[in-house]
Amino acid sequence: MTSLYWILPFALIAALIGTAMLRRYALSNSLIDIPNSRSSHTLPTPRGGGVAIVVSFIVSAILLGGNGFLPWLIVWGLVIPGALVALIGFLDDHGHIPARWRLLGHFAAAAIAMFFLGGLPVLQFFQLSIDLGWFGYGLGAVFLVWLLNLYNFMDGIDGLASLQAIFVSIGGTLMYILTNASESIWLPITLVLSVSGFLYWNFPPARIFMGDAGSGFLGIILGILSLQAAWTNPTLLLAWLILLGVFIVDATYTLFVRLLRGEKVYEAHRSHAYQIASRQAGSHRRVALAVVGINFVWLLPISALVCLGLIDGFLGVLIAYVPLTVVALRLKAGQGDT
Repeated sequence: MTSLYWILPFALIAALIGTAMLRRYALSNSLIDIPNSRSSHTLPTPRGGGVAIVVSFIVSAILLGGNGFLPWLIVWGLVIPGALVALIGFLDDHGHIPARWRLLGHFAAAAIAMFFLGGLPVLQFFQLSIDLGWFGYGLGAVFLVWLLNLYNFMDGIDGLASLQAIFVSIGGTLMYILTNASESIWLPITLVLSVSGFLYWNFPPARIFMGDAGSGFLGIILGILSLQAAWTNPTLLLAWLILLGVFIVDATYTLFVRLLRGEKVYEAHRSHAYQIASRQAGSHRRVALAVVGINFVWLLPISALVCLGLIDGFLGVLIAYVPLTVVALRLKAGQGDT
C-alpha cells in the first residue's frame, strides 16, 4: 500500500504541472481557440491541455499495474485504446483529420478495448439474463465510439467535461464500495486526481481548453471503465449509465433532433441543452455547477438504489433519464443556435 502514497499524488501533480507546461506551449505555438459564431466562449483561449490528463493517467495506470494493484490485462485494455484516441485528437487539434478517418481510428481503438474486455458479460434485463455473445463485441464498440464522441460534443463550456469526469469517477468508486468490490476503486480514483489537476486551469473562466485529445480520451476511458465494471457486477453497468446521464441524454437528444431537422450532424453547432442554458444564464460557471448539483442530488442516489438492489437497473435508467430529456425538450436542444 505504501506505493499508493506516491502514485496517487503523482497523478494529481503531474496533471497540474503538465497543464501549466502545455499552456505555455500552446501560447508560444499559437495553438489558440479563436471564438466564432459557433463558439460558446468569447475570448481566445489556449487549447490542448487535456494531454496532461492523458499522460498523467496512463503513467499512473502503468505504475498501478507494476506495483500489483491492477492486472496488466486491465491496464493495457485502457492504455492502448486510450492512447490511440488521444493521438488522433492531438493530431486533429494541431491540424485536421477528415471525419471518416477519425471515425475509423475510433472504431479501431474501440475494437482493441473490446478485445481486452472479452466482449460484454451476461446482462440482466429485469428478470431475464441476456448473453449477447459475439454481438456484444460490436455493441460494446459502438457504445465506446458514441461515448468518446459525445464527450467531445459536450466539451463546449468551461469546466463541464472535467467536472463530469470527476463526478462519474467518484460515483463509480462509491458504487464499487456499495457492491463490495472495493478492490476495483483505484482506476476511477486515479482518474479523479488526473482530471482535478487539469481542472485547476480549466475551471470557469478557463485558462486552457481540453482539446479533442483530452475529451476523446476521457470519453473512451469512462466507457471502458463502465464495461469493466459490468464484468465485476452487471448491475454496475447500468449504475454507470445513470451517472453519465446528463451527457448521454443531452448529446443523444440533440443529435436525434438535428437528424430529424435534416441538419449535418458532423458540423459544429451550439444547440446542445447545456450551451443554450449557458447563454440564458450568461455564465459557464452557473451551468457547470448546476450539472454537478443534478449529478449529486438526482443521479447519484438513483445509481446507489440500483446497486443496492432496491430498484431494477433498467427502471433506474428510465427514472434518471426522463426528467433530463424533459429539460432538453424545454430548452429546445438541437433546434438552432439562438
